[in-house]
Amino acid sequence: MSLSRRNFLATAAAGAAFGGYARLAHAQDPATETYRNEVHGYGPLKPDPFGLFDLPEGFSYRVVSQAGETMSDGLLTPHKADGMGCFAAGGSRVILVRNHELKHTDRNYGPLGVARQLETEAGDAKGLRLPGLGRSGPARLDPALAYDLDPDGLPLPGGCTILHYDTAAKRLVGQHQVLTGTAVNCAGGVTPWGSWLTCEETLISPRQGVGKAHGYVFEVPSRARGVVRAEPLKAMGRFQHEAAAVDPVSGAVYMTEDNWDNQGLFYRFLPNVKGELARGGRLQALAFRDGGESRNYDAQAWKPGDWREVAWIDLDDVESPEGDLHLRGHAKGAAWFARGEGIHFGNGELYFTCTSGGAAKGGQVMRYVPSRFEGQPGEASEPGRIELFVEAHDQQVLNYGDNLTVTPWGHLVICEDRYSKDLKNHLRGVTPEGKVYTLGRNMFRDNAELAGVCFSPDGSTMFVNIYWPGITLAITGPWSEFRA
Repeated sequence: MSLSRRNFLATAAAGAAFGGYARLAHAQDPATETYRNEVHGYGPLKPDPFGLFDLPEGFSYRVVSQAGETMSDGLLTPHKADGMGCFAAGGSRVILVRNHELKHTDRNYGPLGVARQLETEAGDAKGLRLPGLGRSGPARLDPALAYDLDPDGLPLPGGCTILHYDTAAKRLVGQHQVLTGTAVNCAGGVTPWGSWLTCEETLISPRQGVGKAHGYVFEVPSRARGVVRAEPLKAMGRFQHEAAAVDPVSGAVYMTEDNWDNQGLFYRFLPNVKGELARGGRLQALAFRDGGESRNYDAQAWKPGDWREVAWIDLDDVESPEGDLHLRGHAKGAAWFARGEGIHFGNGELYFTCTSGGAAKGGQVMRYVPSRFEGQPGEASEPGRIELFVEAHDQQVLNYGDNLTVTPWGHLVICEDRYSKDLKNHLRGVTPEGKVYTLGRNMFRDNAELAGVCFSPDGSTMFVNIYWPGITLAITGPWSEFRA
């Protein structure tokens, strides 16, 4: 489906859709009360009169971007908005680099849209021509810049877009495609040098009808003005990548794996040259020094607050033509993690989620503190440590945490990814003490997962995506009024 600005929330005026919706002042409707807080946070959620996104009193959102609208380059905003990172752009302007988790079969939902597909298949657009979508027009994607092409010679629909947003004026300045020809671009991570690492969460290969093997990380410069050439960072491994985070001190890149059998590894990439990932490096996987399990499925191997020392195991044949890197790593002693997903580096430590980990299989949050000698010879005598920071036991408190970010004031914000008829997906906050509170609730149709949460560098604006069909929100409010 294609969602245009004209038909989005038809009951709302166009100006209201982009000017922020008024908040209702009446009390929370008990019929929609599907959350519990461990601490007060910002108070109860107030129903959104437009049925899009509930927030606490005093908070509001603006619709920044939505699937199907025409971007500044004439292409269509792709669907399935997933991971996202935010970069300073001078003054009150920021740059958002946004993933689109489109499979190779999602051709109608990519930047070329339905009209271009019909044009390719039938020689014309069958009456569905859209502005700027002529074959030789400004919206043409250069196949030479794409990583992979479909059998018709068009770039695969996955990739990334860039959005320029003014946090003071509260308006979108422009948006355009920046990466194309990839598949299932799930999450990723910002780098200290101003780029975005976008990760393919798939192991499709020519056996599935595409031209190349997928399952790689690609680097996207945040200040690119158009589509950049897609070059896979193959030394960072081929697996079901989810997200990445860079240690600004050591330059190590940590990566999660969303293996759907709950048998993912937690990876570390040590680049040959700090900040230059394309020059190669060494890929490793985390193991516990005392052995044992992380998922707490059969027995509670550890409980929230417990710390364990780690070791790192070198991996070989990291391009993994058989897609078995996680199996070979585990055979060498690396620990399983239950669907590793969002990851973010905070103040000298990083956090990552395991969506279906824990005794209740409701999710876990891990905290890793690197060694003073991370990736260096002295690391063996002073190893890094990992803590089980949070484990979900009540699905109304935290349920299937996925993407996450560390706020400028040191809390976590976690996106839920549980498709349910009964429970809505929420934004959850977590205090430094590991206590959970609720920040928002997706009320849009289909109850899609939330994704891509990130903050403007000045801490004034939180951005988040409603994954399907693909809606990006900018949220502002009284962030300083948190109550424990």
